Amino acid sequence: LCSGIQDDLDVKVMMAGSTLRKVKSRSWKKQRHFRLLEDGMTIWYKSRWAGKGHSTFSVTEVEAVREGHQSEVLLSIAEEFSADLCFTLVFHGRQGNLDLVAESPEEAQAWIQGVRKLIHRAQTMDEKERLDQWVWDWFQKADKNKDGKMNFKEVRKLLKMMNVEMNEEHTALPFSFQMADKSQSGSLEIEQFVHFYKILTQRDEVWKVFQDYSGDGEKLMLEELENFLRVEQQEGEQSAQHAQELIDSYEPSESGAMSLDGFQMYLCSQQGSIFKPEHRDLYQDMSQPLSHYFISSSHNTYLLENQLRGQSSLEAYIQALKRGCRCVEVDCWDGSDGEPVVYHGHTLTSKIVFKDVISTIKEYAFKASDFPVILSLENHCSVEQQTIMAEHLSQILGDMLLTTLLDGQVPQQLPSPQELKGKILLKAKKIGGFEDCLDETMTDEVSDEEDIANGDAESPTVENPPAECMNENDKVGACSTFSLCSVHERLICSSNDFAFYLPLLQISKSKLSRQLSDLVVYCKSVHFHGFDHARLHAKCYEMSSFSESKAKRLAKEAGTEFVQYNTRQLCRIYPSGLRTDSSNYNPQDMWNVGCQIVALNFQTAGLEMDLNDGLFRQNHCCGYVLKHDFMRDGNTQPLRLSIQVISGQQLPKVNQKEGSIVDPLVRVEIYGVPQDQAKEETSHINNNGFNPVWNETLNFIIHTPELALVRFVVEDYDKASRNDFIGQFTLPFTCIQAGYRHIHLLSKDGTAIPPASIFVNVSITELT
Repeated sequence: LCSGIQDDLDVKVMMAGSTLRKVKSRSWKKQRHFRLLEDGMTIWYKSRWAGKGHSTFSVTEVEAVREGHQSEVLLSIAEEFSADLCFTLVFHGRQGNLDLVAESPEEAQAWIQGVRKLIHRAQTMDEKERLDQWVWDWFQKADKNKDGKMNFKEVRKLLKMMNVEMNEEHTALPFSFQMADKSQSGSLEIEQFVHFYKILTQRDEVWKVFQDYSGDGEKLMLEELENFLRVEQQEGEQSAQHAQELIDSYEPSESGAMSLDGFQMYLCSQQGSIFKPEHRDLYQDMSQPLSHYFISSSHNTYLLENQLRGQSSLEAYIQALKRGCRCVEVDCWDGSDGEPVVYHGHTLTSKIVFKDVISTIKEYAFKASDFPVILSLENHCSVEQQTIMAEHLSQILGDMLLTTLLDGQVPQQLPSPQELKGKILLKAKKIGGFEDCLDETMTDEVSDEEDIANGDAESPTVENPPAECMNENDKVGACSTFSLCSVHERLICSSNDFAFYLPLLQISKSKLSRQLSDLVVYCKSVHFHGFDHARLHAKCYEMSSFSESKAKRLAKEAGTEFVQYNTRQLCRIYPSGLRTDSSNYNPQDMWNVGCQIVALNFQTAGLEMDLNDGLFRQNHCCGYVLKHDFMRDGNTQPLRLSIQVISGQQLPKVNQKEGSIVDPLVRVEIYGVPQDQAKEETSHINNNGFNPVWNETLNFIIHTPELALVRFVVEDYDKASRNDFIGQFTLPFTCIQAGYRHIHLLSKDGTAIPPASIFVNVSITELT
């Protein structure tokens, strides 16, 4: 821990330790002893749970600290503990919050401010400091007696913990140990161990690239670095200026040239990553109609788990919005006390209050992005409670809620994200349209047919349907028994003592509150009557929802028409109601035909969310990605993608058993139009997650680069069972930087796992 932060008074309180109450519910409040360890990064706490002596987590896992009653759990105990005692640690990804109560306001503030300072310090570390910290952390874990030293045997054991398999006979190990043990004491202190680690992990593959361009083998002069950037990194005329900038940024010495250390620091930095730095910023035209953008969208946003028994939570909205989600779903039902509630109807999911959801959306809507949020309302409420919903929306959101046309004219095309900055749009049914004269004689009845025909209706309840009940079109298959429940007006399907319900496929009418209807402007929900009808009669502000299977069928049968339809108006795709485990469909199939609002279960990690995160990682993660011109004019240029997978660095262990070392392989997966779908992988390397070297080249032809996503996956090979996931990184093909690049891996949850990376050489060429 550097002296500057170690002398901080708040950090000193944390290192001395405090007794804090860990709170999980109104009835679960346990005192635990918390303290910051000497590395200044690890928070340790005593735990009596399941026989474990203690638990730890790193400050790097913490995204933010909230003060006071800023979580559902702490709000529930507000009468028992005042706000100045309470705080919440919010973790990256999908990990749950840690709600804590201090014994005094001063102690609470010390932890709040201390953790914030440590987060800031971790975020502002350069690559060298991060690596030193990573090695330091491992040393602390292995130094069991805390004497600050390790002998040769302990060092070997530590290297095994760090995913390095080295026998005593391994010549580099004793030689490197002796070089680092300058005092000849037979043991290494922390600084000596860091030196030893660097000797052991000198990267020959980087040194070889360096040697190819260095005249004297010691440094890269400005012209030599410029030559490397032009030839290998495929930079054009800008290479001269960029070479000087890189020396100024990454070279630790004052020599005016680039040493091997500086060169490696550049290659490991964000500038040296596979993702084009300029595409991380807001680089796209944001002044086109909404229908010209892909929009990051969530399904059943209120759920933290599955849609049968999962918990509904305000935290789920916070997590989605912080990830850049721009379309959230709110399922509204009549509350028993007159206040509408949000939950997955006819299931065992818990309920949250509608007005609390709207307050949460107001607070977090524009923290990650300034561009508009679409609030997709699934309305199951009575007219009376619909009116209450309208009042809450108007009163809580105020000017944020768009309730009138921007220019007062009937729109011929949708407004742009730029014009709608800072606005929340309501997607729901509406009485009539802007072309109608809305007088008191107009009926307030609207057809429910879009809910049933498009699948916005209730999902099957209670349990998963059997396999024989599922087919491509979400319809009930060969079940043994059908019967009619006249009370609930539902079809009962049973098979082998199993039963679930489906809504009757009928058209009914429901009453709509005029106050709620009036809040709908550019996102009026309507039934889809076919592409011909839409071309002749549809308005740009009308939008339809499609189940994944219906959208897939339309894409297959009328793909070109679907693409054209999606240039004029918005459409929303949502997962099949039979996905009771809240699993996801592949969003790529929907993006291929220009569908904008492709709603996924954000709470469920996996390939599908990796693709979603990959697409929306560009353009400042603002939740809007402009469709390429090719989707309007059809012109595209096929390209050849060649990826030399060179090496891996510090891959995490997936199995923490003693003596377990990973056998890593790298697979590159292409997602895009059907013609481009492809996978190629390297061979596996035995017992080396520390610095495996492959030097294998994988080749692909990308026919439609504008729609392609490239996913790099690292797995632990297992010949007897399924490979274990180690890490992944997904990005749009159009965001790839050619040349020698590092790919910084992410966990299954989508969070960073530094310093884990793979080193590649990427070539992109036109087909000859």
